[in-house]
Amino acid sequence: MAELVYRPVIGAARTMFKALDLKIDVKGAENIPRSGGAVLVSNHISYLDFIFDGLAALPQKRLVRFMAKESVFRHKISGPLMRNMKHIPVDRKQGEDAYALALDSLRSGEVIGVFPEATISQSFTLKSFKSGAARLAQEAGVPLIPMALWGTQRLWTKGHPKNFRRQHIPVTIRVGEAMEAPRDQYAGAITRRLRERVQELLEAAQRAYPVRPKGPDDTWWMPAHLGGTAPTAAEVKAAEAS
Repeated sequence: MAELVYRPVIGAARTMFKALDLKIDVKGAENIPRSGGAVLVSNHISYLDFIFDGLAALPQKRLVRFMAKESVFRHKISGPLMRNMKHIPVDRKQGEDAYALALDSLRSGEVIGVFPEATISQSFTLKSFKSGAARLAQEAGVPLIPMALWGTQRLWTKGHPKNFRRQHIPVTIRVGEAMEAPRDQYAGAITRRLRERVQELLEAAQRAYPVRPKGPDDTWWMPAHLGGTAPTAAEVKAAEAS
């Protein structure tokens, strides 16, 4: 059932991206294993990131099962789709069931997609990583696959309206080499190395991105340290606390 639903959804996404004339640049897809379990770990800057992460796995003929917040599964449209594609609902107050389901999926040879920042980064910089991805890889005995996305925030992100106009927006995706997660190492240390690797990939994606803001009114999607007007991480934190 999962593949009967998943593949038409992929086809619909590809049709939409073609209609929008998105310029999708993927490098490193060969780092995703063709068989066996793996934890795919990505930064999170858009509501659409799971779609692009999933597209990066298609050259290796893999379908990624994403861990997503439970409210998505309660939506009347997205809920049935998410369940039938075998994505994993996460209740942030009680995450044990989701962890156990993800672990079983990894042991059965699935690729699980995780956003270790947990929520969208409104500063478009990396937030701190939770250790769940590393712990899953350790316990299941599978590799971690780091990856980074850039440009997806221009389509649909937190605090900004959707932009599904035909504007030829580029999306850059970089997939890194597999990282081992030895059981005899502290999950926190593995998580720090993982975050460093995702940061390197994010910077590579930003350097490769083929366009820059068109003018002062188009700088919102660039982080402050790159000259943009996106709020800094500190400013986002202060706004959330107020």
